[in-house]
Amino acid sequence: MTGRVVRDSEGTRYILEKRSADSSRVRDPETGERLHFPNDSLEPVDASPLNVATDALSGEAVTLVTRVPNERALGLLVDLDERGPTGVRRLLDVTDLCEGDLHGLLAALQAGGLLAEVTVAGERGYETTETASAALDRLR
Repeated sequence: MTGRVVRDSEGTRYILEKRSADSSRVRDPETGERLHFPNDSLEPVDASPLNVATDALSGEAVTLVTRVPNERALGLLVDLDERGPTGVRRLLDVTDLCEGDLHGLLAALQAGGLLAEVTVAGERGYETTETASAALDRLR
């Protein structure tokens, strides 16, 4: 059955693409390289091929992609990463978000581990976490 996850004798995981009587064609999820192995040198792994496909992404990128709820939130995250620590009042001035929407996005990004609350000029503010900054750097 194709689409399964298999591993070789060294423990490297691959996505099974095609299997014949004697050999199998597999794809390395990290590099995209296609390889052929004898069938008896591969064993099935109990893992989802979709989860294994994310192996090519950094942990930070997976966190970013799975925890940013929408494009506006991503834009806010990018803006905060470029600005550095920014007070909430300033964010209200420089974004087109109403107070409720801004606080909702800030809360979602903070809950996702992408923003940290900080004090800026004696007031509450936010800055991106190292995880968020690293993921954004990889995307740029």
